[in-house]
Amino acid sequence: MARLTRAQLQQRNRARVLAAARQVFTEQGFRDARIDDIAERAELTRGAVYSNFPGKRALYFAVLAADAQEVPEPPRPPATATAGEVLAEFARAWLSRLPLAVDEQADGARLGRDLMPEILADEATRVPYAELTRLSAVLLGLALEPFGRPGARAARRVRTAETALTLLHGAGQVAAAAPGFGDPFDVVRACAHLADLDLDDRWAPPHLPYVPRARPADDPWRPPAATDLLREVPARLDADGVVTVLGLHRLGAVEEAVRAAPAAVVTAVLVTGQAAELLPLARLTLVELRTCLRRSVPPDAWPRVRVVCDESGAVAAAAGVPAVSDATEAAVRVRGGRIVARADGHGAAHAAAVPATG
Repeated sequence: MARLTRAQLQQRNRARVLAAARQVFTEQGFRDARIDDIAERAELTRGAVYSNFPGKRALYFAVLAADAQEVPEPPRPPATATAGEVLAEFARAWLSRLPLAVDEQADGARLGRDLMPEILADEATRVPYAELTRLSAVLLGLALEPFGRPGARAARRVRTAETALTLLHGAGQVAAAAPGFGDPFDVVRACAHLADLDLDDRWAPPHLPYVPRARPADDPWRPPAATDLLREVPARLDADGVVTVLGLHRLGAVEEAVRAAPAAVVTAVLVTGQAAELLPLARLTLVELRTCLRRSVPPDAWPRVRVVCDESGAVAAAAGVPAVSDATEAAVRVRGGRIVARADGHGAAHAAAVPATG
């Protein structure tokens, strides 16, 4: 038998750690699980666990993200005519993941019950999760916007999406605390009716005097291969469009690029100074959103946004951002395989996109 390469051995050990951790977290819960127990279950040393994951929380997020990835391919969404019908299907998909009174002891329910308490316990996870939820609302809102009333002017739907996600997250918390309480079909109907509410949802662009102008550029654009997590396909970063490099505290800025260049493809490259711990949380959030969108929104209505988790920082470096943090915001405009404009700092996503409309 051929000897494994170092990379193959690390990949195998990582898979063993994830499988063992899933068992231990399910049996003992996150709080009571110990790294030593996980290492013993994986038949590895404690050091081998830490060589793959910086800590127990990072490992927990990675287990949940891997679990979410294993959801079977959903059926094609039904033909829909209204935003209310889309929201109803989205809500059904979301609620189908929640524990019921009869299955509260199922592995998935036990495994995920410590997620929100762990997120809320630390600002280092709470703030990124708030921005990830904001990003989910932007993406869901953009997906709803093509389904307006016949003859009506296209309206922003992000506040509708925010309200729906608030209701659905609340339903999730109730399901975890009191499985079987309430009727999920009532939540579905309530989400459907949200589309008819006038929430005075208007887009307010950044205050222009304080937005940095994009700088003209003429640099080669040679991005590495990457995956669009929103669609689970290659991201095609070499195509024309706007590429925004956003720290996990700045994710809402992606909408600024989308509104400034509505016909362009916008790529949100997610970066953080704590990639090993926080990007699995980002993956988990985006995979759950993707699963629900696949069941509710026809592919041709999905927003023109790609989302990439940049664990190594290679995409950011290709865009000229060698060092990243949760506060990073930078953007480039790409045309014909070259970077033709750059912007940095708050408002960079808007600044890099504006010329694309002219």
